[in-house]
Amino acid sequence: MRCTTLLTVGFGLIVAACARSTSSTSSAPRPIRDGETITGDVSLANSPPMRYPESAKAPNPDPRVGLKPGVGVGDAGEAAFNMRQLSNSPAPAGFTGRGATGSDLAFSGNFAIQGNYRGFQIWNMENARAPKLVSAFLCPTSQGDPTVFRNLLFISGESQGARNDCGATPITDSVSMDRFRGVRVFDITDMAKPRLVMNVQTCRGSHTNTIVTDPNDKDNIYIYVSGYSAIRSSKEVPNCQDGPSGDSASARFRIEVIKVPLKNPEQSKVVNSPHLLADLTGRTVHAPPPSDTGARGGRGGGAAGAPAGGRAGGGGGRGGPQGPGQSGCHDITAYPNVGYAGGACGGYGLLFDIRDPKNPKRLKSVADSNMSFWHSATFSNDGSKLLFSDEWGGGGAARCRATDKLEWGGNAIFTVENGELTFKSYYKMPAPQTDAEICTAHNGSLIPVPGRDIMVQAFYQGGATVFDWTDPAKPIEIGFFDRGPGGGYWSTYWYNGVIVSSDETRGLDIAELTPSQYLSQNEIDAAKTVRYEQFNSQEQPHTVWPPSFALARAYLDQMERNDGLSASRIASIRTDLISAERGGCGGRGAALTALASQVRSDVAGAADKGRAELVTRAIGELAKANCTAALIP
Repeated sequence: MRCTTLLTVGFGLIVAACARSTSSTSSAPRPIRDGETITGDVSLANSPPMRYPESAKAPNPDPRVGLKPGVGVGDAGEAAFNMRQLSNSPAPAGFTGRGATGSDLAFSGNFAIQGNYRGFQIWNMENARAPKLVSAFLCPTSQGDPTVFRNLLFISGESQGARNDCGATPITDSVSMDRFRGVRVFDITDMAKPRLVMNVQTCRGSHTNTIVTDPNDKDNIYIYVSGYSAIRSSKEVPNCQDGPSGDSASARFRIEVIKVPLKNPEQSKVVNSPHLLADLTGRTVHAPPPSDTGARGGRGGGAAGAPAGGRAGGGGGRGGPQGPGQSGCHDITAYPNVGYAGGACGGYGLLFDIRDPKNPKRLKSVADSNMSFWHSATFSNDGSKLLFSDEWGGGGAARCRATDKLEWGGNAIFTVENGELTFKSYYKMPAPQTDAEICTAHNGSLIPVPGRDIMVQAFYQGGATVFDWTDPAKPIEIGFFDRGPGGGYWSTYWYNGVIVSSDETRGLDIAELTPSQYLSQNEIDAAKTVRYEQFNSQEQPHTVWPPSFALARAYLDQMERNDGLSASRIASIRTDLISAERGGCGGRGAALTALASQVRSDVAGAADKGRAELVTRAIGELAKANCTAALIP
């Protein structure tokens, strides 16, 4: 993840971003503590859980239920809650119709790179209300998931018919040296003219790929290749062979690690194939899925505790084989800053130690009879929590019906401590969908709201859901956007102040959050101060908030919501912040320094000591930054 910090004098939206640090040398990576990224170590572990006023309720009846279907955006019904749609950009010629499925997203500067089974598109999002198509590069392969690093673009491919030369005529021979299955490397120095540099061939192709950086190696990056499709002939790629879990030569039960020399990307190659899935115990045996069990009720997550009920294992990702078990990973999310990666690998969720990126090691595995197909993973910003998603039905079936339990086809949330994973709860998009709507958990990312863990996630034709999982035992939905079938969101990510979604058939959507009793304008503004140079959801950034009035006010809003400090004291601090902001550069620093000292005296008596300390530090950092702080008009 590449990030930047820009500061200026005066008013205007100023930006900062994310950071990396060299990993600890202890036996297991440790989480970064909340607030540590400002100055020092502040823990919110003992802060009260986020409270919402009684009036903060979701629409009832839920407007997502029974939305009108439609082929195009204008034809389908829409429903939104605490989100506002800014634009839709239809897929261009060549990227529509049968076989043209929009897939994942990667971001670089003002550009969104949208994968597709027919190639990829590059959109300029400088104007979020009117994105412009910069390039539509035809190069058929499934799934075409992209990642980006500096001027290099990496595209995953696993289909049997894809060609090395990006040609449109599928390969049908059982063995062909013209076949591509692996990771394509493109040079996108000129976004309008991508150039294919090379193809890195792998034994099972690449369903997805994950960029992993090493703080001690500035000359190379590494790519973890996830895949579970058929093993190709050794006549195409040497040493590709089948075998059981204990066979060190088997192309199963492993990932492949590609080393990319940044100055010579044409020399990229597989340098390791660690058997990270070997010797795992068999998958939990499930009963057949009861079609009429557990009518939908309530909002948000299932209760913490032992998994309830069982069901048949689902299939792999779209186009993948059924029941791959633990022989391959679907997706890996690396978090280099804490030294961890989360692997969603068929029948298991895995925790990896990636402090040596070339040689990842498995620390822990978890299995759950309510999880059909472990699909993807997301860490909390401090690395103390890990969320695994379940793509029940492989993204090709209706799995959000009223009779489908909330524990099925959603997310399982764990805490992470000393390399151990402890289950806490489930979360699933709560609106029941019809039998005609393809729906299950899919790709999403954190929204960088300080002091909270908030995520936006795609659920195919279930739309996008925004939920708060700060309390891992009690996740709750706080926003959504949905359209009637067809189409459906493959991926939904926060990027530089907006939410960007890749629709399978309807192009690119851009939306924004709106303030509510769940999320204040100050919290949204503080999130908008975080800017990325580049973003891949599979390489998670560590968010650092720059000094801003919005940051201090966001923590105050959270304290008010939690009754963390008296209402009169919060009002007084807000008044002092307004006075300091209006005071101009000459006296602002001194006024803020005095205010920070006053607020520090409130910490001991605060009901929410953690956030009281964060308010103190946010104001102190603002005083040091003075007129170079990030200011929101």
